[in-house]
Amino acid sequence: MGKVIISTSKTEKGFSANCELLPGWVVAFIGNFTDFAKYVQDSVDFYIECAREDGRSYPKIFDNQYVLEYKMNIQTILYCYDKIITRAALSRLTGINERQLGHYICGRSRPMKKQQDKIVNALHSLGKELQSVTA
Repeated sequence: MGKVIISTSKTEKGFSANCELLPGWVVAFIGNFTDFAKYVQDSVDFYIECAREDGRSYPKIFDNQYVLEYKMNIQTILYCYDKIITRAALSRLTGINERQLGHYICGRSRPMKKQQDKIVNALHSLGKELQSVTA
C-alpha cells in the first residue's frame, strides 16, 4: 500500500494542507483535526476523479490502495495533542517550561531548532515506550 504525504499546518481557526504529488492542490479547513482529515481525503478523491475525467495526468499511486500520512509541524502536533497530553506531562518529557509550550501551541512563538529537537525526541521516545506495552 502506498503512502501519500500530506504536509499539514495549524491555522488560526483550523488546518491547512498541501501535497507535493498534487500540483496546485491546497486545502484549508475550519474545525477539528478528525473532520479535517475526512475533508482532505474527500478533496484528494475529488482531485483525482476530476483529473481522470479531464484526461489529465496524475500520480499512479492513486490507481492503487494508498493511505494519507500527515506530516505536521511542531505547533500542529502540539495543538492536536494538547487535550490528550497535559502540558505538565509534556514539560516533564521535554524539559521545556509549560508556559513556553503554551506559546508554541498558540502560535505566539516558534521553537528554535534545539527546542524542536527536544519536543520531537520526547514524542518519539514516548511513542517507542507505548509501542512496547503488552497485554
